[in-house]
Amino acid sequence: MNQSFQALVKHKFPDLSRGQKKVAEFLVDFMEKGSLYTAGQIGKEAGVSETTVIRLAYALGLNGFSDLQELIRKEWLSSTESKEAASRHAADTVAEEQKPFGEWLSPVDEKELSQAVDALIKSDQVYIAGFRESHTAAYWLYYKMNQLRNHVLLSFPTGFLLETLCNLTSASTVVVFSLPRYTKEALDVAQQAKKQGAKVIAITDRRLSPVGQIADITLLAGTTEHILSLLALSQVVISSMQKKDEKTAGKRQERLEKLYTEQGIFLE
Repeated sequence: MNQSFQALVKHKFPDLSRGQKKVAEFLVDFMEKGSLYTAGQIGKEAGVSETTVIRLAYALGLNGFSDLQELIRKEWLSSTESKEAASRHAADTVAEEQKPFGEWLSPVDEKELSQAVDALIKSDQVYIAGFRESHTAAYWLYYKMNQLRNHVLLSFPTGFLLETLCNLTSASTVVVFSLPRYTKEALDVAQQAKKQGAKVIAITDRRLSPVGQIADITLLAGTTEHILSLLALSQVVISSMQKKDEKTAGKRQERLEKLYTEQGIFLE
């Protein structure tokens, strides 16, 4: 089977039973335990029976629990190696930004952060969507990203224009903020973006949240203080973009500073 464990779960997740979904989420969040624990131990941790764990393997199209565990083990080992390699490139940025926000940023995967930053730099346009409470963080990211690159768009607090989404292409990136309580608008934007062929980056609290299930890249925010965790993660994204594309960001910021001075925007 060429499909990764997480991709397989994401694909099959809507068709799983409630108990199987609990096991799937546990295994995605704790792949090390999934690699080492017995089916009974996994069931106990996930709050289901051992039989439910075994049935999940068959529901995913595998031949049994041993095949499921082997798939998880391979992905966990590969992920561990990738994280170690990625951390050597991203450690400076993440370490610097995590100092004041360590509690909120603990779930951040540096490999996925790097992939997200690359997409945000190279895209023809970036559409940022955040609804209701999440709109505060979405607006902050939109404002800061506009200082680094052009063609950045923002949703409304309670909705979006299909006419705007119609302009998305396969070279576009859509960032969707989605924390509990998950809004229908966030899922609708992500689904429409996928139909347009755009890359979807989910900033959410669970890999298998409604938007997380269909996103290409998922950045996990801590859940202790929802808005603060979103803002902290957004700051890491902006700082990483600045460092990775320093030349382009610097030129745009110079032009902006000139406009600020001409208009007398700031007193000091």
